[in-house]
Amino acid sequence: MLETFWRLILSCTVCALLSVASVDAETISPPSPVTVMPVAPLVSGALPSSTGVFGVAVSSPAANAAAKADPIGKKIGELEAAAKPELSGAELVAQINSAVFSNDPMPAGRPNPMMAKLQVMLDRAHAAPGVIDGFQGGNVGKAIAAFQAMRGLPVDGVLSASVWNTLEALDARPPLVSYQITVEDAAGPFVPNMPKDYAEMAKLDRLAYRDAAELLAARYHMDEGFLRRLNPGVSFEAPGTTVMVASLGRPAKSRVTRLVADKGNKQLLGYDAAGALVVAYPATIGSDELPSPSGTHTIAAIAVNPDYWYRPDVNFKQGNNTKPLRLPPGPKNPVGTVWIGLDKPTYGIHGTPQPSKIDKTSSHGCVRLTNWNAEELSKLVQPGVPVEFRDPPSSKTVSR
Repeated sequence: MLETFWRLILSCTVCALLSVASVDAETISPPSPVTVMPVAPLVSGALPSSTGVFGVAVSSPAANAAAKADPIGKKIGELEAAAKPELSGAELVAQINSAVFSNDPMPAGRPNPMMAKLQVMLDRAHAAPGVIDGFQGGNVGKAIAAFQAMRGLPVDGVLSASVWNTLEALDARPPLVSYQITVEDAAGPFVPNMPKDYAEMAKLDRLAYRDAAELLAARYHMDEGFLRRLNPGVSFEAPGTTVMVASLGRPAKSRVTRLVADKGNKQLLGYDAAGALVVAYPATIGSDELPSPSGTHTIAAIAVNPDYWYRPDVNFKQGNNTKPLRLPPGPKNPVGTVWIGLDKPTYGIHGTPQPSKIDKTSSHGCVRLTNWNAEELSKLVQPGVPVEFRDPPSSKTVSR
């Protein structure tokens, strides 16, 4: 009886919200142009435009049709999922390791077990989803599309039972495993309070991780908050402590002979000599103020654990720093742990000190990857490999 009462309340609330939204859309908002984005053809390195597919739907066509036919029921399902009590760390681990494909609504604001397992499986398949955090987002949709292209499946960037089953068939290991923190893990060196000012950073010996938790999160391609969520109350500074981490796959081995920096999808795609897509990484590619190059360039040099040379007269000005500075190497270096320089001076492909912000912010014209993706790529390419910078498809405006 009580459950029926609350479902009735939810239904009435949702009806009211939908009614208000409908009135606002129809009577208050003035007509506006509609921007139609054409979809890129599936030819030699092109994946569909991110508009309308990537990170928007993780469902089947039947489920999408059902949601459109019953929007109130869909909203009630989402609210009921969000109202469930939060899982403990051990419960979340167990549910991630036993997750199966489902079209059930994903609760907002908390990690989803199925999504976390999906991210691990995509990472193993070299269709990188960004940081593993259990949340649905655009980087996951792009990774799904890349995996579909790699396996010769219809490419739409939408998770289906077929995609899930294909991923599981490639590697059936549990997505999370236990790991014992070592003396070396806990010893550092660390920089507990990393300065933001380049002049202060230049005084340090190494731009290292803040602590062992940040180190382990990067090693296992995880969001640090998600790592802590799986291991509540754990001291990451204590050698011998057992923690749960992502069970990663083997590094990619196929040589990459051509790269495509897709500005529209914010993704770096790597192809082998036969033209097959073998790696795909989410990327931050330039900005409006400092756009990335156009056309095709080539890799000129590769440096691992590079120094970073700040030159305000050549690149950009940071704070009040008007003189050149040498920033030491380390994972918190502005270009991360890898610099893959292009034949166009000052431009390159590199890592980042903030992996969770890949595809969420802008860069100073370069192609920015997570450190672990940049490290993998550095072993697959060599000087002379071409990098095509692909501009997004032009938009067409029509009247509503």
